[in-house]
Amino acid sequence: MIKRIFLLIFLMIQFSFLQAGIVVLNGLTHAYKVENGKVYKGKIGIENTDSKPQSVKLFLQDFTYKADGSISYTAIRTNSKTNGDWIKLNTNLVTLKGKEKTEVFYEITVPDQPVSPGSYWSVIIVEPVEDIKPSDDKAGVNITSVIRYAVQVITDYGEKAKPDLKFESVKIEKEDGKQTAKIAVINNGNLYCKPTVTVEIYNRKTGERIGSYTSIAMGLLPQASKSFYIDISKVPVDQYKAVLIATDEEENAFALNVELEVKNE
Repeated sequence: MIKRIFLLIFLMIQFSFLQAGIVVLNGLTHAYKVENGKVYKGKIGIENTDSKPQSVKLFLQDFTYKADGSISYTAIRTNSKTNGDWIKLNTNLVTLKGKEKTEVFYEITVPDQPVSPGSYWSVIIVEPVEDIKPSDDKAGVNITSVIRYAVQVITDYGEKAKPDLKFESVKIEKEDGKQTAKIAVINNGNLYCKPTVTVEIYNRKTGERIGSYTSIAMGLLPQASKSFYIDISKVPVDQYKAVLIATDEEENAFALNVELEVKNE
């Protein structure tokens, strides 16, 4: 279960080593509906949970991800749909005393000239600056691993933009001893959305409905894909017909008929 939880939140937090210290207080996805030439203001709340002072640097990157769990952080302007050039931070470095909280502010300036309808995005990386400490037992230095937070800043422009969800694959696998439907979904549209995936399972011969099972909702950027995990442990071993349904927060639904086999493995 812990492994799956880490996978579900990988888009927002990149873990190199779990260490108490800096935390982001006000969410890891900041979304805005924007218009030409307008300025939008936001902030990132940061807390130092340690008793020692801690410096934190902030910088912008582009990123994307795939259903296989891979995630790519790249320089601004790598992504054609970046909004990194629209965002200005009021500082790139802050130092917090022990147990101190602070806020870093940013402004989003949308271009005066119209851009194509859809979602534009980047991430603000919030990264503790660790001291480089001399090693006591060998030449060189020791570098302490830290948690880096990636705060998504998503700007939706235009009324004609919409998501277009497609199912890439469906697999039945055992995870943590439970039969799990692993369903990969890609957003081929131009608008960020936060869908859930439901699998409705039917008896292959009689058509009787066996049950309906739903994933948690997860954000999905344009041209990106994610795997949605659904616990189907209560479904007996057999072959079934099923309907996959992806539904976004606007109640737009995308469906696919499939056949499933639940094995005793």
